[in-house]
Amino acid sequence: MPYVDLCSSASGGSAADDFASVWYTTNTNFCCVSSFDPDKPCIMLLHPPALDSTWMNAQMNDPRISSNYNLIAFDMRCSGKSVSRPTGWHDAYVEAADLAFAHQSLQLPPCHIFAVGNQSVPVILRFAALFPEMCLSLTLCAVPPPTELKHVFTALEEMFQSWCYAEDLESLEHAGMEVVRFVCGNDSDMDLADELIAHWTVHYPPTRRSRTIQAMSVVMNRTPMTRREYEAIRCPVLIIQGEYSDTHPVKYGDTLKECLVNADARTYVVRGGQGFMSMVPSFANIVNQVFFKFLAARERVPSILGPPAEPIPERMRRALEDLSEFVGEPSIADRDPRSSISFSCCKAEVAQAQMDTIRNYAKGQCDAFNPLGHDGRPIRKYSERIQGHWFHGERDGLSYAGNGLSTNDRRIRDRKDTGLSVPHLLPSEPISFEAAQDSRIRRATYNPASFSVDKHVIKGSMNKVMASTGVPLPRVMQGML
Repeated sequence: MPYVDLCSSASGGSAADDFASVWYTTNTNFCCVSSFDPDKPCIMLLHPPALDSTWMNAQMNDPRISSNYNLIAFDMRCSGKSVSRPTGWHDAYVEAADLAFAHQSLQLPPCHIFAVGNQSVPVILRFAALFPEMCLSLTLCAVPPPTELKHVFTALEEMFQSWCYAEDLESLEHAGMEVVRFVCGNDSDMDLADELIAHWTVHYPPTRRSRTIQAMSVVMNRTPMTRREYEAIRCPVLIIQGEYSDTHPVKYGDTLKECLVNADARTYVVRGGQGFMSMVPSFANIVNQVFFKFLAARERVPSILGPPAEPIPERMRRALEDLSEFVGEPSIADRDPRSSISFSCCKAEVAQAQMDTIRNYAKGQCDAFNPLGHDGRPIRKYSERIQGHWFHGERDGLSYAGNGLSTNDRRIRDRKDTGLSVPHLLPSEPISFEAAQDSRIRRATYNPASFSVDKHVIKGSMNKVMASTGVPLPRVMQGML
């Protein structure tokens, strides 16, 4: 099976109980790296957050890419078919270590890397800083800010709480559509929305909400990289940003380019681009074209499989020593080099809050709402729902009485011209550590039952009911009684 098992040693260390099994797929006939064409360079694909490697099909099936390169796509921890033991120490550095272990275990050659969105981009930047010999180039699509923007952070927190604690299909679909707008922008295609919500329904139902919140904690609790980490990245870098992406503004791609002082970095802005773009049909072809041209200008390095130049424990120990210098924490160099968790840079209070949140979300998840039918598939498509109420919004996010607006309506045209996928009054800045910690504590103690409305029923005659409220019964009703 195409899995890479990452098991830490039982000989000691704080991470001795870690376990992860990372799923991967390739563009070969048998989905294994041994079938790679040795004359073609290798590309590693990393998916957007809350999705998996199947959402890299736009790149896997593009003949410009698939016919000229060997492709391998990984499911991150808590994504797709990968499995792992819940841990509060899970962060982007742990994901980077997972990829390094997998790269060496599969005896892969140096790879061109294509990463998308708020989870994969921070992971691969750390991977390139710690393991530069494994990277030929980086292509970063939808580069996020160093920490999540305040309005995006708040929206993500509310959306995934609503999803995880949905009690019926309508509530689940409403929360799912909000996440679709985050992933694809405001002008998302309905077929794509159906596929996305169906994917989340199968892989992240409320009955698995502890897995969902662990995956999103990596995104929401990420920390900025240090100057020394940016300086350690020396391979060519292509940054692809969407012109109208309100969650991944162009300025943060430009900021990253300025930080990569030792890399040949360049930026490409997709006109009208929103969301993660690599999976949105209207933008994916443009992203692939830019990616292919960027690779065509690089030297073609053959994919010759072979054992690593040095034993895996020694290479990982050297990476721990580099990481300790990058973040200024000498104790990191003394950790177990055979475990990905040893690379965690989470502060103790953050790790504790994340673990408390996982435990809190795990309570009662076996009895949570299950949106799947007896065949394990979604009960219906999102587009098949009955919109019989006035609060169902139109494509511009607003609600109107009467029939839905046509695509030629002035209000929709004006809305599209603004290019904003998530409307808000003022542009927000990245969230501070203190505000993020407050949110972590709130998630760790979140109890949806506390928001329920208690219904007090007073039984007895009308006279008794009115007397209990202190309001005298009207004379007319007294005569009737």
